[in-house]
Amino acid sequence: MRSSLRQLVLRTVARVTKPFADQRRTSSRGDLSRILIIRPDHIGDILFTTPALRALRSKAPHAHITYMVGPWAYAIVKENPHLDEIMVCPFPGFTRRPKKHILHPYMLLWNYSRSLQAQSFDVAVILRFDHWWGAMLAYWAGIPRRVGYALPQMNPFLTEAAPYVSGRHEVEQNICVVATAVDDDVREVGPLEFSPTKENLRSACTLLTTRSANQSFVCLHPGAGAPVKLWRHDAFAELADTITQKHGVQIIITGSARERDLAESIAQRMESNALVLAGQTSLGELGAVMGRCELVIGVDSGPLHLAVSQGVPTIHLFGPVDHRAFGPWGDPTKHLVVLSDMDCIPCNRLDYQPQELEQHTCVRSITVDQVLKAADSLLPGDSQAGP
Repeated sequence: MRSSLRQLVLRTVARVTKPFADQRRTSSRGDLSRILIIRPDHIGDILFTTPALRALRSKAPHAHITYMVGPWAYAIVKENPHLDEIMVCPFPGFTRRPKKHILHPYMLLWNYSRSLQAQSFDVAVILRFDHWWGAMLAYWAGIPRRVGYALPQMNPFLTEAAPYVSGRHEVEQNICVVATAVDDDVREVGPLEFSPTKENLRSACTLLTTRSANQSFVCLHPGAGAPVKLWRHDAFAELADTITQKHGVQIIITGSARERDLAESIAQRMESNALVLAGQTSLGELGAVMGRCELVIGVDSGPLHLAVSQGVPTIHLFGPVDHRAFGPWGDPTKHLVVLSDMDCIPCNRLDYQPQELEQHTCVRSITVDQVLKAADSLLPGDSQAGP
């Protein structure tokens, strides 16, 4: 009912504002001089767009390509070689903060549409499947060609649309939209792309070499944006101790400043010593630290995809989210997904209330032995120092 009402409202808005949107200049289908890409998401989803950025640059080598992202994603694309410009927008619904007031998203939409109008874009590519706000933004800005996904809430504002196929990986979905925008096939998709700066690499080297003489590291990244995605603290500790004993590595625990307590809780449960770096790295430094590791293990989160982009073997503990669509993008023998055997996987729901979490144990039910078996398959042979 709510979805049907929203679709009706969006169709009405598009019809009422059509004369206003259509008063802008026109653009031919082949005109790709100025391209705007819109994606409001956070780390992992933005990383999933990097193969599409590379493909778009390959198909439109002389275009001026601008990427509009949230301030939380700026560091992911700041050094991307396929972009000419980055615009930052605090997209409503993605700030992870309470809404200021009911009209705020639309006031923001109006202000940003005026800014985009002045830049005379030829085509807008909306890379999130349900982002009608971004599609409406391009519509109100009068951008002649607006490409996104063929979904009811998007269709009123688009000129061209690609199918959104359930279960298809997000990287492939993004490529499909880009192929529609450039009116050409994209055959070579390639890896996720993120390059730490030289300063990031130096900082990571300093963090690791000044705190540990051991040059072999395994990284645990236990945090995630939704509590239902989290694994057990004691399970991480047991896993870390066993890996240390079997493989003679130094365990690193990473995370944001808000995840420092989580990282410390795991470290305190360990018998071996862990190097806790939670809250001590920028995003670029985190990528560089992970790039120095033999293996990165964690729950479903953006930083695990950051590790994938560095070419490091990874293990991803998945539960509520469909790993076929949002799992690691890369060699499946190098980037492993571990699941429990619960029949409800995936439910694709993350908004469980605290009192509901005890009934939703899809990630917490993963056993240490499952993860250890995956780790043993990816790490070098057992250390001579351990039994």
